Amino acid sequence: MLQLEMDIRRVMEPYTATKLKVNKKNVVKDFVHVAGPLGVTHLLMLSKTEMGTYLRFCRTPRGPTLTFKIQEYSLTKDVVTLLKKPKTFGNQFKKPPLLVLNGFSTDSLPMKLMTTMFQNLFPSINIQKVQLSEIRRCVLLSYNPDTKTIDFRHYNIQAAPIGLSRGVKKLIQTKLPNMSQLSDISDYVLRGGCGYGSESEGEDPADSRVMLPQNVPGRGNVKSQQSAIRLTELGPRLRLQLMKIEEGMCSGEVLFHEYVKKTPEEIQEMKKRREEKRKLKEQRKKQQQENVKRKEKQKAVNKARSIEGQKKKQKLEKQDDDADVEDEVSMATGEVMDNDDADWYRQEVGEEPEPELFPKARKRKSKETTQLGKKRRHSETDISTKVAKKSPKDTRHLKSPQDRKMKKSVKFKAVKKGIKNKGKNLKLKRKSKK
Repeated sequence: MLQLEMDIRRVMEPYTATKLKVNKKNVVKDFVHVAGPLGVTHLLMLSKTEMGTYLRFCRTPRGPTLTFKIQEYSLTKDVVTLLKKPKTFGNQFKKPPLLVLNGFSTDSLPMKLMTTMFQNLFPSINIQKVQLSEIRRCVLLSYNPDTKTIDFRHYNIQAAPIGLSRGVKKLIQTKLPNMSQLSDISDYVLRGGCGYGSESEGEDPADSRVMLPQNVPGRGNVKSQQSAIRLTELGPRLRLQLMKIEEGMCSGEVLFHEYVKKTPEEIQEMKKRREEKRKLKEQRKKQQQENVKRKEKQKAVNKARSIEGQKKKQKLEKQDDDADVEDEVSMATGEVMDNDDADWYRQEVGEEPEPELFPKARKRKSKETTQLGKKRRHSETDISTKVAKKSPKDTRHLKSPQDRKMKKSVKFKAVKKGIKNKGKNLKLKRKSKK
């Protein structure tokens, strides 16, 4: 299947995606959405089931879709292997092939759709401006009305001059021949190329001879001279049978089926179901769009609220920071803001004072009111340590000499009882010695 796909791409060159990669996750919608911007007009899809191999031709973006069953096929490599002199070179595929239809008519709907589909697969040709040097390939589609099958063939087109002897043709078309066994060039010409073959061998039929209106690639193919058209098969070979024609892209009303026939009532019922499905799909799509708009609106409102809340939070934090700085400065300069008058009023009266009595009074923030998990600021800790902690040298003048003596005596006072007795014994011994 993969090799057959590559061979069909090769036939459709140069107007095809030769290096297209398809994943298992890809669906038909993916290719339809991309087809418009890239200018793709047709899609060819290969599929394989237990019943057989199928090839679908789809016209983008709205159909119709023609489904063919591949009864037989041969790959390009198999066809080239059977040829004695295959004609394969890169310049063949730089231009699109020439399409030839045989046995097709426009009497019935299936035949008309098939003819239109195949004609639109390849670019049209303007007979007045066409260059024969650009036509190097040919695609032949032959319809057999008895078996209702289509034979697909792919050929290379080559022109060869006629009216010349075999020896002269070799001189014109090939490189310099080996004439080491000949004494004169006339021997080579008269013997038909060193005597190989007869003069009548390999003659072209009369119906293949044409008068060239233009110069054609190849030695001896000159304008207004007779040449023979020779076809060399390139492959692949396909035998197709039309199975079904659908109205849309792989979905829609079935216009033709080879084996299944339905009554008008069944057709009407199918149309009704399809219409209901379409309406339900449109309703769901509309509901989804409304939900998306509602969610976007709610998201914008929430975003505005969050921004407003952040601004309020920053403003409150700034006010708290300013208040902390004022408290720290007042503590560092020695200003008293303990609300002494308010405290005296509470102790004497037993009630809270009114705000008008002490307008400048303000409660100091104590260390215990700091929130759990909130780190102190560096400036706050520095100022508090400067105010609270003082060195021993600074506090030495606050103590009296008696307090210092008591502290020293307590510090060096013996605790154990045995030491006292030992000291008494030492005094007695000293006295006795005296």
